[in-house]
This record gives sequence, structure tokens and C-alpha cells, in this order.
Amino acid sequence: MTQGRFTLDETTHAIRMDRRIRATPQWLFAAWTDPEQLRLWWDPSGAPLAVCEVDARVGGALRLVTADHPDHAFAGIYRRIDPPHRLEFDAMGAHGTVTFRALGDETEMVVEIRCASAEHLAQFVAMGVADGTAQTVDNLVARAGRVLAP
Repeated sequence: MTQGRFTLDETTHAIRMDRRIRATPQWLFAAWTDPEQLRLWWDPSGAPLAVCEVDARVGGALRLVTADHPDHAFAGIYRRIDPPHRLEFDAMGAHGTVTFRALGDETEMVVEIRCASAEHLAQFVAMGVADGTAQTVDNLVARAGRVLAP
């Protein structure tokens, strides 16, 4: 089921966002793994993160805290890192995958959050995870355009 900026797949309990971005897979991969870049677009509000800790290696942790919710961190563990094509991490009981595929002067970026069950997916949607993640992805798309990503 498509909900504007994201798709819900109730069969696989997943939230999916697909974007085509005028940037290279290398630039996008760095935007997801370099804390100095990640902190500039991750917060759905567009404000820089208050805390952005990234240990971008398999088994490494990430911890992201927004300025308006200092008591609630997004925390996870990297499960796969395949530069510049794929990232996988576990967070909030779900499995996240980000893939990058070059298409000429653009890159297709797919972000998927796979929940453990239909109930888990419904909880994520009710909590605003789908909308918030779609906004952060749109923030990255806008940032790529502003910095004229190679």
C-alpha cells in the first residue's frame, strides 16, 4: 500500500522508501555513515542532531539524538556494510536496509525497514516512524541538491 512518500508491505511487514537522487552512490553512502554529514539531515525537522555517534563497521553502533527529544535516542547496530552499495542495521526491534544503485548521473536509493510482525509494523506507523523516516530521506535528497553532490 503506497502512502505518498513511502510504501507499506503488510506481507513482509516492511516500510519502503524509493528515491532517485542526483548524487553518486559513494556520496550517498558517506552521507549515511559519516557523522558530520549524517547529523545535518537525519532529524525530520531539518535541525542538526544534538548527538551523532557512528561506528560504521559490522558490529559497530550508531546513536542519534535530536535536539527536541534528548531523552530518546535512535540506537542500532550495523549488521552489513558494503560500500558504496548497501548498509544494514538493526534498531528498535527492526532490520533496516539501505541500498544504492547507480543509474547514469543519478542513484536509486531504497530504504527499507522490516518489522518483526504485523503488530510491530502497525506500532511503527502509529508512532510516526514511516512518516519521520520518509521526511529524513527527503532531507537527504534536498541536501544532495544543495551541495551539488558529485
